[in-house]
Order: sequence, then C-alpha cells, then structure tokens
Amino acid sequence: MSRYTGPRVRAMRALGVQLPGLSVKPIEKRPFPPGQHGQARRKFSEYGLRLIEKQKLCRNYGVTEGQLRRLMKEALAARGPTGQRLLELLESRLDNVVFRAGFARTIPAARQLVNHGHVAVDGRKVDVPSFRVRTQQVVGLREKSRQLPFVVASVQAAQSFQTSWLSVNAAERSAVVVTAPDAASVPFTVAVQLVVEFYSQRV
Repeated sequence: MSRYTGPRVRAMRALGVQLPGLSVKPIEKRPFPPGQHGQARRKFSEYGLRLIEKQKLCRNYGVTEGQLRRLMKEALAARGPTGQRLLELLESRLDNVVFRAGFARTIPAARQLVNHGHVAVDGRKVDVPSFRVRTQQVVGLREKSRQLPFVVASVQAAQSFQTSWLSVNAAERSAVVVTAPDAASVPFTVAVQLVVEFYSQRV
C-alpha cells in the first residue's frame, strides 16, 4: 500500500479522530464518517476495530503498510510492551520530531523539509524522513532555512498538545530529544493493543 495522498479531513472523519500529524483542519463541523450513510449507526467487527486503530497510525505518521509492518517486527523483537515500543519507534522518526518541535504544521510538511535538505541532526544534514532520532541528539533547521515563511508561521502558531520529551529552542530552530517518547506522548487517542493484535498473525 502506498502512502496516503487523498483528502486528509475525509480520512480523519472516516477514522473518527483528529490526527494532528495529518492536518490542522478540524473535524468538529462534521464529526461523522463521510458518505451518504455516514451518520447511520455503524457496528464494527473485531477485525474492523483493529483495522481502524492501525489506520490511525498509518495516516497520522504518514507511513506505508510495509513500513508499519517492519516497525511492528522490530517492536516484537524488543524488550518491554510491544505497543509502547511501536509508538516509540514512530514518534522517533525525524519527520515527526520536526513536526513535534513546531517547525512544520503537519508531518507531510515536515517530511518535505527533511527531503529538501533543510534539517540537520547533530549538525549534519539528514534528508531521510524515517531517520531515527536518538536520545540527546539535536535536531535543527539549517541556518539558511530558519526563516522560510512556512517555518516562521508554524513556529508562531500555538500547538494544542505538549511534547514533554523534547526541549525546543524556537528562536534557534532546534530541539533536543531529552527522553525516549512513550505512549502518553502520542497526541491522539489510539488503542495500540488492538494494533498489536491486528499484526499478531501477520508478521
């Protein structure tokens, strides 16, 4: 499955949750699934419920099915709760760190910053959005990129969620990963155990 490039608000309405990494547009005006029968009562099977939770992660973090499957395999092989480890791996992606630091309004915008070579980790340019940022590493925008109009607008916009595992210096356009992210860091509601169950027979 390729990365999702369709209507973002429609995707959030289908999943029934605001995904801050996908879009800044709210779904409150029409908080029901899209389509002719969107307001009808819907009953989901156990598979359907697990699929929805899995799709939340794919849509918010902008990862493909193959990428999420590989991360799940890594989480299963690691020590500790699998779900928590999976969320830590997703939150540690460079594009997500740039987004959570406030240098971009969404993860797709942050991914574009990374792809175009505007981001450095510990002073070295990194243009791979899936790069995994480690504890105590410094993520920042390169000097020539700090005053890009959409970066300035993003820094000035107030975020509706806190990122306790990052220490951000907005003026310098840099952030330090203070601690490893955890499940409580995720800025939207997700039943990660259902995601683990979804992949339990598939990896």
